[in-house]
Amino acid sequence: MKAKHKALTFSLIAAVISGTGATAYAAQVPAGVELAAKQELVRNNGSEPASLDPHKVESDVEFNVISDVFEGLVAVRKDGSIEPRLAESWENKDNTVWVFHLRKGVTWSDGEPITAEDVVWSWRRLVDPKTVSPYASMPGNMHIENAADIANGKKPTETLGVKALDDNTIQITLTQPTAAFLPMLAHPSLVPIDKTAVERFGDKWARPEHFVCSGAYKVVDWVVNEKIVAERNKRYWNDKETVINKVTYLPIAAESADLNRYKAGEIDITSTVPLNQFAQLKKRMPEQVDVSPLLATYYYEFNNSKAPFNDPRVRRALNMALDKDVIAEKVLAQGQRPAWVISQPEIGGVKISPPDYASWPLEKRVSEAKKLLEAAGFNAQHPLTFNLLYNTLESHQRIAIAASSMWQKNLGVVVKLQNQEWKTMLDNKHTGNFDVVRYAWNADYDDASTFLNNYRTGDSQNTSRFTNKAYDEALANAAKAADVTARGKYYQQAETILSEEVPAIPVYHYVRTHMVKPWVGGFYSNNLGYYYTKDMYIKKH
Repeated sequence: MKAKHKALTFSLIAAVISGTGATAYAAQVPAGVELAAKQELVRNNGSEPASLDPHKVESDVEFNVISDVFEGLVAVRKDGSIEPRLAESWENKDNTVWVFHLRKGVTWSDGEPITAEDVVWSWRRLVDPKTVSPYASMPGNMHIENAADIANGKKPTETLGVKALDDNTIQITLTQPTAAFLPMLAHPSLVPIDKTAVERFGDKWARPEHFVCSGAYKVVDWVVNEKIVAERNKRYWNDKETVINKVTYLPIAAESADLNRYKAGEIDITSTVPLNQFAQLKKRMPEQVDVSPLLATYYYEFNNSKAPFNDPRVRRALNMALDKDVIAEKVLAQGQRPAWVISQPEIGGVKISPPDYASWPLEKRVSEAKKLLEAAGFNAQHPLTFNLLYNTLESHQRIAIAASSMWQKNLGVVVKLQNQEWKTMLDNKHTGNFDVVRYAWNADYDDASTFLNNYRTGDSQNTSRFTNKAYDEALANAAKAADVTARGKYYQQAETILSEEVPAIPVYHYVRTHMVKPWVGGFYSNNLGYYYTKDMYIKKH
């Protein structure tokens, strides 16, 4: 699907961007709309969050909640422009030294002031190897001075190129201009967190009884595997434009249960729409079915350090023998597109071409795949056998059954399916305890690097253990490119290497589907998949 947001260019980033222009993220109630007396929202989050510590998590399961209860320095508007949030203004010199000014009087939910030092401390914690954050590489990817070396244990956290000039002013020093710097700055891993709460309560600081936050809502209750409840934070700097008073997040993984509770009036927004009921719901309740473009790719990741998947011939054979058209158009059939690149066909003003074999007929791809497996030592007498791991969800099971059947039919491969709960699967993924694992990547910002950085040598998200010098060099050159055209050339080089080496099989590019009650106003799912409770309101019904 085509990206809605355009990547910021150097000329745009060089400017001081104010809060004027595009509509801000906040509840905008149209004239004449009568609001319900009870402003409460129930949204299914699809799974139980592993944590609400922004430095300990990596998926939308957690970031959906974190984005409601914490605020970053900036946000990205619907039109792709940058909106001031905790920072009310900023300026830069040569696109490498950035100075941000916090809003006067902005406070934590406990009334204590949010200071520049809070930002400095939070980012040092994020990159500190002791934190073991999945997003430890993010500041390095932004080219913040010394961030990469700190994350790799080569320098102390105090050397990070972020400092407080005074209580309200933060200076960030980059080693080179970074085209996507401001959109990257909006990522939820970069929200400041309260040093006092973390140091006082340790790993329990993010529990409701100790929770201190900066966003429109504050967590007040968390019953594991049942619900998280957040209430309006009256100390939020923009509380006057918030309408919903209470939001409940449910961890329902079963899509059928999600829909049944929606039909029963117990849920206002579902996590997704069941594949086997999508067409019927679209016909019967079209105004309640929301389908939104999403910069995200579903893939099967190989453990590249483990035989036989340390052999690119095996990995490429499995990629070529998968009928992705059937998976996207028949198994899913909600508007998803077959994927032959890890990033997106179009992203951030760049077009990425798929490998030549993507256009081959399936029969030709399967014939070549058989040759690759034979060369790697696998045949009918000695079939390739492996475990395919996925987290518990009906749609993941359907796709895994389809993929394993295709591999068995086309190549004689024996696949054993394993499903685990989300947190358990993540633990096994990060410790390398898998053969092939189902995963997906939702873009953190509108640029191909958000996908491609995950396969750089040493990146904190590189759980595939893939390493390739030419690939790393292509991404390094892309980061230094002066314009979109040059950047696109290097991204294409990187994607070409991935199509040859195949550290992971891209399966399809997403759309985001939800059922949304007609009385929910202000719902908008952006192309990163986020929708914010503070933007919504409940109409009288």
